[in-house]
Amino acid sequence: MQRSRFSILATNPLAGVMVALVIIFVLSSLISPYFLSPYNMSVVARTLAFIGLITVGQSMLLILGELDLSLGVIGGLCGVIAGIFMVNFGIEPAVACVMALALGAVLGFLNGLLVTKLRLHSLVLTIGTAGIFGGANLVLTKGVAITGIPPSIQYFGRGDILGLPLPFVIMLAVLAIATFITLKTPFGRYMYAIGNNGPAARMLGIKVDRVRIWVFTFAGFLAALAGILMVARLGTAQPSIGESWVLPPIAAAVIGGVATTGGVGTPFGAIIGATIIGIIENIIVLYGVSPYWQGIVSGVLVVVAISFDAVSRRYIRKEE
Repeated sequence: MQRSRFSILATNPLAGVMVALVIIFVLSSLISPYFLSPYNMSVVARTLAFIGLITVGQSMLLILGELDLSLGVIGGLCGVIAGIFMVNFGIEPAVACVMALALGAVLGFLNGLLVTKLRLHSLVLTIGTAGIFGGANLVLTKGVAITGIPPSIQYFGRGDILGLPLPFVIMLAVLAIATFITLKTPFGRYMYAIGNNGPAARMLGIKVDRVRIWVFTFAGFLAALAGILMVARLGTAQPSIGESWVLPPIAAAVIGGVATTGGVGTPFGAIIGATIIGIIENIIVLYGVSPYWQGIVSGVLVVVAISFDAVSRRYIRKEE
């Protein structure tokens, strides 16, 4: 019986993560009487929106067998650029945001181009580009936040639609688009084929490099969107935005059933993983535990998720 249960979880990790989400949600509601309050649920949803956007992009890269550690830094840099355009140069807020989104896409494109054309490992490459983008952020801001963000933009970070935080609604729309692309389009099938076996996909005529570049570009765009929404939320463009967006999206994707080796998982599952992490971090705060433990929790979740992923892959191969 135990063997069959593990077999179900190993072959269908989304089932396991859904069960885990329900259990954690119920336990959290029992631990703190404030957890289910409308205000706290709004806080959880709004916080999830920013990490969720990064997680969607990271999950699509992981499906390809790639990884981008610079997405958080791209989000912070693009948020700062949007703030500079609006405040220092007086550019129309909508135009400034579009330009910052385009910059995010360009930086993602650059990562993808370097990975594919120079045959560089994405993990190593994006550690380097993260340093470059982060350094550019500090050069532009000198470590000082940019204030005076127009109220019309702040609405997108602080507003609500039908009782739901607007950033959360935007994240859900992005998730729907990403899920449709990965599961219902030829492009999505190409992604899974590349993640499972890149050389074989190339032999089948799939333009492997082009697909990789497009996904890196989309991930950079989503990172920029997250950064701009955070600027709108805070009302200032702080150079520290995005610093905490490195481990949680990776942990969320793996917890949600996205294989670290590529070819398995969905953005939807990754968001379920992000929700689990968000609830755990929220209950840490409500229970009065130091917020510094959040980094430890994220690290532990990454180790546990990757370990389970490795064990389940070996189990599946053994069964076959």
